[in-house]
Amino acid sequence: MPRNTAPANVSSPKDLVQYRVVDASPVDSNSPPGYVERYIHSEIYKRFPEVNGVIHSHAPEIIPYTITSSLLRPCIHMAGFIGRDVPVFDISKHYALDDVRDLLIRNARLGGELAEYLSKPGSASTSASSTAPDHSIVLMRGHGYTVAGSSPEDAIYRAVYARENAAIQTTSLGLAHFSGGKDTEVQYLRDDELEDTGAMVQTAWSRAWGLWRREVEATELYKCDEE
Repeated sequence: MPRNTAPANVSSPKDLVQYRVVDASPVDSNSPPGYVERYIHSEIYKRFPEVNGVIHSHAPEIIPYTITSSLLRPCIHMAGFIGRDVPVFDISKHYALDDVRDLLIRNARLGGELAEYLSKPGSASTSASSTAPDHSIVLMRGHGYTVAGSSPEDAIYRAVYARENAAIQTTSLGLAHFSGGKDTEVQYLRDDELEDTGAMVQTAWSRAWGLWRREVEATELYKCDEE
């Protein structure tokens, strides 16, 4: 993970810190300070071995769906992976008496509680022996969201299009309300479309990744000291 700096400022291996999945401790005791919320990543990797990419974001497009009764639902073909019944993690239900109550995942216990929200209640993935989550996205009340993918590229794709879907959904709900309609008049993906559109992620990310990489290479903001 990046050291404790804005991700856009990462430019070389010295800006990265390796952590142990088992307890989120740095492999090198002399590593620079890192992010306190690394437990989000370590606990998801620990709980689901098939996950090889975790993204945590504070995208403002998502936040309204973490603090209202409006549910985030897939409404574009690139976001079928969102699925139905997106879980919302309310950290207030999981605080211990001595926890800092700033909504951050500051320890392994809270990270483990968050990771469990990626499993549907009563599903096979709730078993300790399961290796893959049911959900690839969990919202976090007043905080943001976290996505899990089979690779870093896969996870980034899901994070980007979850945000895009949220923006489109919000605009659509506003149009429906302005025209005197109701939430039910927004046409979300149908149940029989979710599986196939969700599976598109496995091939679609490679095209998007090529563009995103080229955009980074062409932008002066980002620096890369090593190939």
